[in-house]
Amino acid sequence: MKLRFLGKNSTPGDSPTLYASDQGTYVIQGWKVYANELLMQLDVPEGQTVIEVPTELFEHLTKDDQPAGQIKQFTEPIMLVTEQGTCVLQGPHMRDAEALSQMRMPDYETCIEVPKASITALLEEDSSGFDHSRPA
Repeated sequence: MKLRFLGKNSTPGDSPTLYASDQGTYVIQGWKVYANELLMQLDVPEGQTVIEVPTELFEHLTKDDQPAGQIKQFTEPIMLVTEQGTCVLQGPHMRDAEALSQMRMPDYETCIEVPKASITALLEEDSSGFDHSRPA
């Protein structure tokens, strides 16, 4: 799998990063979630993992021909929004060795791979009137 770097939101020592793959997916690198109070709110199936990223990371979707990078819906793969305004995402743990070799990832980070459609759906206005923000 080949990755195309879209962008990152870095502060010293942190580097959540967004990639587009040649498989029609996005690879999202974020902080590993260890907090029991967050994990207890989720049902994490075998083979999936949970990460946390700043919502601003999705602004880089404009570099993948998306008209905007502002999240309008907080639905899967976004599972929770924290009090700090970060998103907790859940998805299949990235295991592709070729893709992982293209990334620089500190020990406290990991990544998930999700279909592009599941991320681009988050950019669309929700007409149901339901509040999907599910704060943590």
